[in-house]
Amino acid sequence: MTKNGYYEILGVSRNAGADEIKKAYRKLARKYHPDVNVNSKEAEAKFKEISEAYEVLSDPEKKKQYDLFGKAGARQGVNASQGYSTRGTGFEGFEFKTGNFGRGGFGGFEDLFSELFTGGGRTRPAGPQKGQDVQYSMEISFEDAAKGLKTRISRNGNRISVKIPAGVDTGSKIRIAGKGEPGVRGGPPGDLFIVTKVRPHPFFQRKGDNIYLDLPVTFAEAALGTKVRVITIDGAIQMTIPPGTQSGQKLRLKGKGIPHLRGGGRGDQFVVVKVSVPTQLNEESEKLLRDFERITHEEPRRNLRW
Repeated sequence: MTKNGYYEILGVSRNAGADEIKKAYRKLARKYHPDVNVNSKEAEAKFKEISEAYEVLSDPEKKKQYDLFGKAGARQGVNASQGYSTRGTGFEGFEFKTGNFGRGGFGGFEDLFSELFTGGGRTRPAGPQKGQDVQYSMEISFEDAAKGLKTRISRNGNRISVKIPAGVDTGSKIRIAGKGEPGVRGGPPGDLFIVTKVRPHPFFQRKGDNIYLDLPVTFAEAALGTKVRVITIDGAIQMTIPPGTQSGQKLRLKGKGIPHLRGGGRGDQFVVVKVSVPTQLNEESEKLLRDFERITHEEPRRNLRW
C-alpha cells in the first residue's frame, strides 16, 4: 500500500463531488482490474488500493471521518487483511482478499466488471485470443485491376500466394485468412488484408464499372462518318463513327467495361468523341471552308435566345 492519501490515489481534489470520485474510480478500475492484468501482482495491489480509497470517499460518513482523522478514523469496520465491504461502490457482494484475484474469486463483482468492460455483456476470464489483423498495400496496374491476377508477396520471411479478383479498385480489400499476426495464448492467427491501389492509365478513365476513352477525330470524320480503331481492355477493335457525330458525344461499347466485383456481368466502355479543329490553314483550305460554310448555311446558335 502506498503512503498516498485516498484523494491522491484516485487523482481527485479534496473538493471533488461524488460523481467526480465515482468517475475517477471507474477509470482506474478498468485499467488495473486483475482480469485485464493477468498475473500482475502490481496491478492487483493497485486495484485493492483504489478500491479501498473509493470505499471510503464514496461513503459520506467514512469520508467525513477520513477528512478529520485520516485513514485511522476512516477504516473503522474495514479489515484490509480479511476483506472489506464494497457497499455503495457498485461492487456489492465482492470481497477483496489477499491472493483471491484468480478465476472464481470475484463473487458479485462480475456484474459491475461486465458494465465497465463489456457494456453490459457477461465478463469472461482471459483466454486464447485471435491475433491482430494486418493490412498490406499493393499497387497494381489498371489492366490487372480489371482482369485480376495471381501473385505472391513476402511477409515475415514467408511467401504468400495472393489472388486479386477481377474488378477491384483503389481501396478494395482482399482477405487472406490466417496470415496475420500469431494468436495469443493459443488463439488463432489474425487475417491478412490486401488493400489495392490502382495506377492511373494513360488513356482509360474509370467511373464505377464503366470505362471512358477520349477519341480525337477530324472535322471531316465527324461530319461524314468513318470507321476507326479504338482500344479496350480486351484489345483493339474497329468502331463506326456515325455521320454527323458531335464533339463530346458518347458512343457506347456494351460489355467492354470492368467486370463486376460481386456478381456476373461487366460495365460498358464509352468512347467520347473529340472533334479536332485545324489550327494551321493555308489560303486554299481557308477558301474551301468559307465555301463550305456558305453552301451549308449552318447556324449553330439559331435556337439560343441570348
